[in-house]
Amino acid sequence: MEKMAKNLGVTRSGFYAWLRRGKAPRRVEDEQLGDLIKGIQQEVKNRYGSPRMTQELGRRGHRVGHNRVARLMREGQLGARPRKAYRVTTKSNHGHPVAENVLQRQFAVPTVNTVWVSDITYIATAEGWMYLCVVLDLYSRRVVGWSMDKGLGAELVVRALLMAMLTRRPPRGLVLHRDRGVQYCARAFRALTGERGIVQSMSRKGDCWDNACAETFFSSLKMELIGSRIFTTREQARP
Repeated sequence: MEKMAKNLGVTRSGFYAWLRRGKAPRRVEDEQLGDLIKGIQQEVKNRYGSPRMTQELGRRGHRVGHNRVARLMREGQLGARPRKAYRVTTKSNHGHPVAENVLQRQFAVPTVNTVWVSDITYIATAEGWMYLCVVLDLYSRRVVGWSMDKGLGAELVVRALLMAMLTRRPPRGLVLHRDRGVQYCARAFRALTGERGIVQSMSRKGDCWDNACAETFFSSLKMELIGSRIFTTREQARP
C-alpha cells in the first residue's frame, strides 16, 4: 500500500481515507442506470436508441437527461443494433417518365398536408420477404397511409397513397416526394396522382439523402420495433 500511495503521489493516510469514502454517489447512480438500461435492451432485443431509452426510463419512473442516457449507452456499448439483412427495393433502371426534384431537401414544412414523402422497405419472414410502403406527412412526420404485400408491384404504392388520401383528403397541389422506383413511375400511380392534382417530386438517381426523412423512419422502425426478429409468417408481420 505504501508503494502504491507513493506512486500516486499521496500520503498513506490520504490513500486509506479515499478507500473508505468509496464510490461517489453520482458514479453509483450511473452504474445502477447502466444495469437498468442493459436490462431494458435485453427485454426489447437491443432495439432502443438513446431517445427511446430515455422515454422508457421516464415511463418507469427514472427522470434522466437524454445526454446522460446517451453517454451511459455509449460507455456500456448498449446502443441499438441494426439489422444486417439487405434487400433492394428501388429499381430505377426503367423507361418510365421521371419527375424533377421539387422538394430539394426542404424538409422543414410549415403546414399540414402540403408535402408528403413515401418509400418502400422490406421485412423478413420465414415465408419470404414482406414489403411495406408508407406515406408520411412531412409536417408532423406521421404515417398517413401504408400498405404491405409480398410483391413489389405498383399496387403496393397505389394502396398506400389511396389510404393517405382517404384519411387526410389533401388539397390539390400537394407535393409527393419519393425515389425513382419503378412502382412510383408506373402508369397506375401516375394516373392517380394526376387525377388528384398531386405534384410529383423524385429523388436524384442513387441519392438516398433526398428522401432522408423516410429513410430515418424506416431505420427507427427496424431498430426499435423489429430488431433482429424474423416473423414466422407474412401475415404475422402485419400491424
